[in-house]
Order: sequence, then structure tokens, then C-alpha cells
Amino acid sequence: MKRSMWEDQKGVALVIALIMLLVLTLIGMSSISSSVFEAKISGNDRFGTAAFYAAKGGIDRGIAQLPSLTSFSDSIGDETYRSGRMTPGSPQPLAYLGAMGRPGYDINWEFRRYQINATGQSFGAMKEIEVQVSMGPYTSGTQYNN
Repeated sequence: MKRSMWEDQKGVALVIALIMLLVLTLIGMSSISSSVFEAKISGNDRFGTAAFYAAKGGIDRGIAQLPSLTSFSDSIGDETYRSGRMTPGSPQPLAYLGAMGRPGYDINWEFRRYQINATGQSFGAMKEIEVQVSMGPYTSGTQYNN
């Protein structure tokens, strides 16, 4: 008498169950790895945003102190800001870019241009903002800085 192939396969259900368990374990490990990676990306984005707003605070302080060109640095909680670019570690002074005219004003009036660079830092993330500001009108050739 011939025996059926399925009659000799008594452990097939166990093998199939183990293969299914292995596949589900791999899917679970992949989703955990993906979740951890996404959490790291989210944290880096949060620190970058905090550094940007710290740099914006530096820009606001630089605008408030114009026409003084002195350098500055300060901290707000865990965030720090300073005048200047990202590369050097110490604050740098603001820059005076010269006088310029504006449409609608004759040559007796001038506007003074300044450049403000501020760098913000939060938990290792750094952001830099550069702004050019013009102030005026001033009478041409005067040293009036109000």
C-alpha cells in the first residue's frame, strides 16, 4: 500500500509556526529600529529649532543696541547666543556697511547700513542668522547716531 506524503509529515505545523514567528519577530525589530531612528530625528529637529530661536534672540539684541557695534553673548536657559558667525568661538562685533541713499530722499539725507550676524546654540546644534539693517534718515555727513 502506498502512503500519502502528508501522513509522514507530522511536524510540518510546528516548522511553519516557527517560520511565521521568525518573520513576525523580524518585522517587530524593524519597526522598533525605525521608531528609535524617528525619535532621534525629532530630537535633532527640536534642538535645531531651539538654536534658531536663540540666534533670533541674538539678532533682536543686536538690533536693539544699534548704532553701537560692540560684540555680545548671553544665554537663555540651555540655549546660548552670541554676535558673529558660527566658525570662530568668540563673539565678533557688528559691522557698519556704510551710508546709502533711498528713493524719495535727496542727497542731503542718508541711511546707515549695518550687518548683524548671530549664532545660537542648543545641545550641540548651531544655527546662524545674518541680517542687514538700515537706519535713518540722517542728515548727510553728520555723526548723529540717534
